[in-house]
Amino acid sequence: MAAFDILMITTSAATLGHTGRPTGLWLEELAVPYYAFVEAGAAVRMASIAGGPVPIDPHSVKPRGENAAPVERFLGDAAAQAAVAATEPVADAAPADAVFLPGGHGTMVDLPESAALAALLGRAWAAGGIVAAVCHGPAGLVNARDAAGAPLVQGRRVTAFSDSEERAVGLDAAVPFLLETRLRELGAHYTSGPDFQPFAIADGRLVTGQNPASSQPTARLVLDALAAR
Repeated sequence: MAAFDILMITTSAATLGHTGRPTGLWLEELAVPYYAFVEAGAAVRMASIAGGPVPIDPHSVKPRGENAAPVERFLGDAAAQAAVAATEPVADAAPADAVFLPGGHGTMVDLPESAALAALLGRAWAAGGIVAAVCHGPAGLVNARDAAGAPLVQGRRVTAFSDSEERAVGLDAAVPFLLETRLRELGAHYTSGPDFQPFAIADGRLVTGQNPASSQPTARLVLDALAAR
């Protein structure tokens, strides 16, 4: 596995649009796959839309000692903390064997607007790479295109944070668009499991997970897809 290179790309948005609500990266969705990839022997690089420090959604971090084990580990990991404090801009990011987009509501703000991200994902797909995203991370897929110019998600099975989950957390009116609805409009074959339960799917080299609880199975499918190349 050591030969594989995985690029994780996060949001740079610290507030949710007009609401002013603090947001950013949902830390579990970075920490869980990060350690899955590292422990599998992959080289992991970090980028973000703007580069520099990654805003962490304060709702995703509890006081020390109260978080899930991977989050606690990440918070105490000097190398991991240095990586998220100094990410490279996505426009400067080199190609990778797999690109992984963790979520957090910040992704809804800046990932869909990034032409550099859309171009990178298109190049990664055309080169035979794995494209993966979890929860709100698939917001980064909405403007990505395949070599023929069609939406990358068109005709493919995907999942993401569902419209019902968005309503359940009370942010359906705060986000720029409902992610499930947008993916369906792009021609994706959207599917999901029960709200807030683990659910991840792979359609060839496109891997997606539904919500924070899906971070581990999404990472596992990425590793499976890499091993199958």
